[in-house]
Amino acid sequence: MIRPRPARWFEALVARDDATIALEALAATGAVELEARGDASLPEAFAAVAPLLAQFAEFARAYRAYWPQHGLVASAFPEPPAAMLERDLARLRRWREEADPLVALLQQAQAERAELLLWHAALEGLGASPIPLDRLVADGSVRRACLLALPSGAALPDAPPRTLLRVVDVAGTALALAVGPASEVEALARETLAAQGRVHAMPAWLRASAAASLEYIAGALPGVEQRERGLALELDLVARKHGLHEALGDAQRLAWLLDNVRTLESGEHFCHVTGWTSARDPATLRDALERSGARALLHFAEPPAGARAPLLFANPAWARPFEVFARALGMPARDEVDPAVLLAFAVPLLFGYMFGDVGQGLVIAAAGFALRHRFALARLFVAGGLAAAAFGFAFGSAFSLHAFEPLWLDPLAHPLEVLAAPLAFGALLLVFGLLLAGLEAWWRGTLLRWLATDALLIPVFLGLLAALADPRALAVAAAAAIAFVAGHTIVARRAAAAPGALAELVERTLQLSINTLSFARVGAFALAHAGLSSAIVALMDIADSAPVRALVLVAGNAVVIVLEALIVSVQTTRLVLFEFFTRFLEAGGRAFRPLPPPPSLATGSAP
Repeated sequence: MIRPRPARWFEALVARDDATIALEALAATGAVELEARGDASLPEAFAAVAPLLAQFAEFARAYRAYWPQHGLVASAFPEPPAAMLERDLARLRRWREEADPLVALLQQAQAERAELLLWHAALEGLGASPIPLDRLVADGSVRRACLLALPSGAALPDAPPRTLLRVVDVAGTALALAVGPASEVEALARETLAAQGRVHAMPAWLRASAAASLEYIAGALPGVEQRERGLALELDLVARKHGLHEALGDAQRLAWLLDNVRTLESGEHFCHVTGWTSARDPATLRDALERSGARALLHFAEPPAGARAPLLFANPAWARPFEVFARALGMPARDEVDPAVLLAFAVPLLFGYMFGDVGQGLVIAAAGFALRHRFALARLFVAGGLAAAAFGFAFGSAFSLHAFEPLWLDPLAHPLEVLAAPLAFGALLLVFGLLLAGLEAWWRGTLLRWLATDALLIPVFLGLLAALADPRALAVAAAAAIAFVAGHTIVARRAAAAPGALAELVERTLQLSINTLSFARVGAFALAHAGLSSAIVALMDIADSAPVRALVLVAGNAVVIVLEALIVSVQTTRLVLFEFFTRFLEAGGRAFRPLPPPPSLATGSAP
């Protein structure tokens, strides 16, 4: 539980034509990372797929908007991938011959609907305009009219002296009705197009007034939309007729394979799929292969010599949110401690001490609980908020008010005790980090070396701390220091190592001392929190009415919760990463990275 576990090595012998569906089935488990044995590349059968997928991409650029978006499912019958794609491309060509006229009609209907909606927005903006709109439809050699549409942020061109420009802002798009001499309006149109805008001619259906034109649009729009729906339904029927759901599913699956599978051992008849799995039960992979229909034999074996297994966290559910701290550095190696379980206790204590308030802590815990499925980090605030509520009882604070007698002490009345407690906790946490380094030395088989050298830092450090209360503890620290230097000299087997060992002892003892002092910030923030609470209470006392006092209380607590939640989170993270982790964690492991899910999981099954 406090040590990452290695992924298991697996090997699967798969019929070559079944390799695609076998790989898709394994990836769907979310528990497989592929790794070929030795040097390997993709089989020629897969290499031949790339140019065929390029042809699919050309089709997609022209027709993607008119293809089925859901219910895509790849072929279940195993066959060579190139033969499969050749068949699917033939389907697409037959589909294109029948679909092109429908696509043209659908594009026409979509353009007509977009034009109606655009004019609807423009006419609503123009309102009761005195301009007789129907007389602007026909362009003359002297007079011309059009509607200019510019994208958000683009400035409308300046109107020439003889041109009328009526501007309407619609959802970030600037629309302008331009009426004037043909030469001037054409110049405006060119400037609009240069600014990535659009120029719309006056439609023939325009009525004399904006109200009459809007009435026309209201009557015409449902018919256009119904025509769109009918054409889309016809396209769907044509897609089903030509098996487009399967053809697109095949292309998606093979594109996914080429993007994610770089190497695969292959012979004339079989592929050798090898790699790592996070599944504890071999049945997980076996069942997936059986359901896929792939002809495959699965075997769990010892990994090849020299293979470096990826590692997985092995923590109970309540400790998993705290894995984020170790992930910030990397992945603990197999012979390193995974500190998530330990942090599940230490982090809430640090956070809660700095944020000691019953009401505010419960608000933070409730917010974390409500957001736990949306943001993984929110789970940390559940534990931190509950710890803050517990320390709120210890400090006698609820929503910044001294609502009851503290179970321990009032921070502002006993500032030295509030500062001293985190220093003691920090010293113990650092010592625990040194002990974890000893546990790692045991796992590596170097425990005796650690006992003769680095272990002696602990009595040196504790002796110096104890000397603050009893000077006789300096003797313990001095004896341990001598033993530290002697141990390093013996391990190095040369007397010249003694000065270097002494310098190392001084440096590391100073580091431990400075790291311990860093925990004083925990007490300082606890005092700052108490000071802010007192300020809120003082502002409430100044207020001359109950509603104002309630407003001050609510606003003050909201500011404290938002501001201090951020600051306290940053300080807790800093203490964990830079004070605690440096004692034992190097993060020298390789994280398990499963194959991305295949397209079939995102698109669903064919209806």
